[in-house]
Amino acid sequence: MPNQPFDVAVIGLGAAGSAALWQLAARGGRAVGFDRHVPPHHFGSSHGDSRIIRAAYHEHPLYVPLVQRAFVLWRELEARSGVPLLTRSGAVIAGPAGDGMVTDAERSAQLHGLPHERWTARELSANVPALRVPDSFAAVWEPGAGVLAPERCIAAMLREARRESAEIVVDTPVTGWRAERDHVVVATAARDYRVGRILLTAGPWMPEIVPDLPLPLTRERVVQCWFDPAVAPHRFAAGSFPVFLIEDEARRLFYGLPDTGRGVKAAFHHGGEPTTMADVRRRVTHEESAAVREALGRWVPDAAGPLREATVCLYTNTPDGHFLLDRHPRTPRAVIASCCSGHGFKFAPAIGEMLADLATGAPPRFDPAPFGLGRFPAFRA
Repeated sequence: MPNQPFDVAVIGLGAAGSAALWQLAARGGRAVGFDRHVPPHHFGSSHGDSRIIRAAYHEHPLYVPLVQRAFVLWRELEARSGVPLLTRSGAVIAGPAGDGMVTDAERSAQLHGLPHERWTARELSANVPALRVPDSFAAVWEPGAGVLAPERCIAAMLREARRESAEIVVDTPVTGWRAERDHVVVATAARDYRVGRILLTAGPWMPEIVPDLPLPLTRERVVQCWFDPAVAPHRFAAGSFPVFLIEDEARRLFYGLPDTGRGVKAAFHHGGEPTTMADVRRRVTHEESAAVREALGRWVPDAAGPLREATVCLYTNTPDGHFLLDRHPRTPRAVIASCCSGHGFKFAPAIGEMLADLATGAPPRFDPAPFGLGRFPAFRA
């Protein structure tokens, strides 16, 4: 056991964990981060070449200030690292004109004064001809939305953490942890670490890292695909073609991103098979990629060319789809963060800031209470 403990340990260096380690190290604390693989990697949730960042948030207006802060921090990280991380492309959110995703996104935009436009199906066709929707659909255009490069983002956050003297332990699974009277012991196969506090940001490995709590988390296997455009590839390049999210008549969400070098990315949001880390299927079948291509052919037919590649992304879902961020109910020195449910990457630096506040006792910029465990039946007093 080292004589000089770390102030904080971060378990899991995906999006939230890498951001927390960066923020902790930037504040001058002695921080150590652990990952069972070598991040950025493709085994969890923080990969896939491109991720959407948007602020007209149909999920709930409370996320808007959080993502606005994330925009600021992503640009700060770009300036610090000298690496391009965020490309503005704009975003189209389309669906049936009545209650649903379009109305909810517009409500968030109006509430927070975000630049946006409401379009009819005809206006959408005039502004983004490649997108095809029924006449009964409407759309919200958010010009400030864009695309993040997740692998570059994580690598940049970890470089900044190292530059600020954080220690990073990779390819090393954490085998357990326990709280003592005035510290926490983090166990690995190689050695134990003594730390003041611990941030648990293990993504789809959270149930294994926190086995003593009935966390309301399920793992979902989601397929992501990249296609070579069938017509006029230049029209789908980043900077020329927007991010799009389309809610169909059955309220299933399909989304896509412009070509950043690997083809047009497309996927269904949710609807994947339940899984665990022990039995997740990593290979994408022909039937799975064909279903994605069929949907792309309906909404963006000129983009639905040959499949270039496909991969599996893991969602860690809460029952209500909102983030989980709270102190361990029996161990105040431990903080649990599962800020995902398939829409968390864009928030990473702001979540990292919140976690650093919780770990250091700093006044929080954002109130974590809406994301607490108390909203779930198993944790109600």
